[in-house]
Amino acid sequence: MAFENCSKMKDELLKIKSLAKEFAGYTANNLSKLVRIRSMSAHEKEVADELARQMAEAGFDEVRIDKLGNVIGRIGHGKKVLVFDGHIDTVDVGNRLNWQTEPFSGAICDGYVFGRGSVDQKGGPAAFVTAGRILKKLAFDRDLTIYFTGTVMEEDCDGLCWKYLIEEEKIAPDWVVITEPTNLNIYRGHRGRMEMEVSFKGISAHGSAPERGKNAIYMASRVCLEIEKLNERLKSDDFLGKGSITISQFVSDSPSLCAVADYARIHLDRRLTWGETKESAVAEIEKIVKNLDGAIEVLHYEETAYTGLRYGMEKYYPTWKIEEDHPLVTKAQQAFVALFGKTPVIDKWTFSTNGVTINGYYNIPCIGFGPGNEVLAHAPNEKVPVSDLVAASAFYAALAYSL
Repeated sequence: MAFENCSKMKDELLKIKSLAKEFAGYTANNLSKLVRIRSMSAHEKEVADELARQMAEAGFDEVRIDKLGNVIGRIGHGKKVLVFDGHIDTVDVGNRLNWQTEPFSGAICDGYVFGRGSVDQKGGPAAFVTAGRILKKLAFDRDLTIYFTGTVMEEDCDGLCWKYLIEEEKIAPDWVVITEPTNLNIYRGHRGRMEMEVSFKGISAHGSAPERGKNAIYMASRVCLEIEKLNERLKSDDFLGKGSITISQFVSDSPSLCAVADYARIHLDRRLTWGETKESAVAEIEKIVKNLDGAIEVLHYEETAYTGLRYGMEKYYPTWKIEEDHPLVTKAQQAFVALFGKTPVIDKWTFSTNGVTINGYYNIPCIGFGPGNEVLAHAPNEKVPVSDLVAASAFYAALAYSL
């Protein structure tokens, strides 16, 4: 039932909005504490402990950390399962000279929280902790189990954490809200991606007589030029846009700098639009390299988490989207309109998220809604408006009531 059709729901909505504003300083301070903790992928222990502490302080019914290091908070014990997800690892700073503020200050100034991870993507978890506090304050009693997951290693391998949550923790959501930055828009998909390497074996010869050998660099270079052409003819989707491919690394080797190169390798970053798959993307490269002795490999990620557990998956991250009239999108729109009195923008991410596993592999309905603008993700001078944190915390609580 929509909020506007029920006086009780309208009353709940007013309380949610009021509490979200009342807790604005609490939310900003919680985010500041998270930002001040450096947390590269596979090194999230300290920030995981802090997020778990915040969940417990907010009154969650249960808080625990799994064997991969994901923080799992729970409110309620109903039949249906809703999850709010946000990863707690970040990329590094990059060139420090590009930053006008201290990257890990967590400073709260002029209506913003500053620092690495404020947008990508600790702002989402800070907001959903507040949403949990609001739900507990209002004695939320719907037939719903709500999980709040602070997930790990996403920056290195998006979706790996959710492979673990589904396959090992046996969490089976009916809906997931990804709290990556959306500029307070509702997102319903994004392109997939995959990583491939193509290697070439040549035959070395003295550099004074290159005709005696077979130069692997020349072989790889011919393929590179064909891949550049391939990028121009990849298919497009009306919603997700065009697929793309680029060469992100070129490595070669030879017995010496006075010899023909007998080895070369290129690394391919492939972005997949709707209808493109791992198999179709590999077939395109096979066609290019078939007469040049190129060996294609879809890469595998495997890493040791901060807990000591080693875990991995193939570096194929499927494309996903749900339709605009999907019930989850509709409920999210209703909650947004009821809260903010305007129609939300329905859009997509440019980058990739845990949705590649949640929906791409497991077909679990999910949407995105998060504080901050994605253009600041991985960029210097990252900052998120406190007003976005307030709006997000209200939206998460309202969506729980809506579902």
